[in-house]
Amino acid sequence: MKGLIQRVKRASVTIDGKLYSEIGHGILVLLGVEKGDEKENAEKLADKLSKLRIFEDENDKMNLSVQDIKGEILVVSQFTLAGDCKKGTRPSFDKAELPQKANELYEYFNDLIREKNIPVKTGVFGAMMDIELINDGPVTFMLEF
Repeated sequence: MKGLIQRVKRASVTIDGKLYSEIGHGILVLLGVEKGDEKENAEKLADKLSKLRIFEDENDKMNLSVQDIKGEILVVSQFTLAGDCKKGTRPSFDKAELPQKANELYEYFNDLIREKNIPVKTGVFGAMMDIELINDGPVTFMLEF
């Protein structure tokens, strides 16, 4: 399971020209589910994400988590993170999990974050979405479990 995370001042999801969800200060997560991923992968990723100290403290050091700042998380399914671009010029998505299982793990991941009392907003699994964000930093990390 891969999570491309970006520290944001704000982020939103628009579908068919209509605002679907938005967050203020927090983290945008682009979540990719690969074949072989299980609930344990989601649990490890959710735990790491909730505790990751990527927000500045009063000394401008990355020392605070999203929980510490009372931030929000926007989670968007992103199967292209499972893409393999090593051969040729067209990505292969053979590593991407089948949609039904990927959606189950996506929803499970979101529930795990909510259980940590972090406000979670989402996109729509499998939908064509426009993602808008104001990256804070920019600060971007790839988490893989």
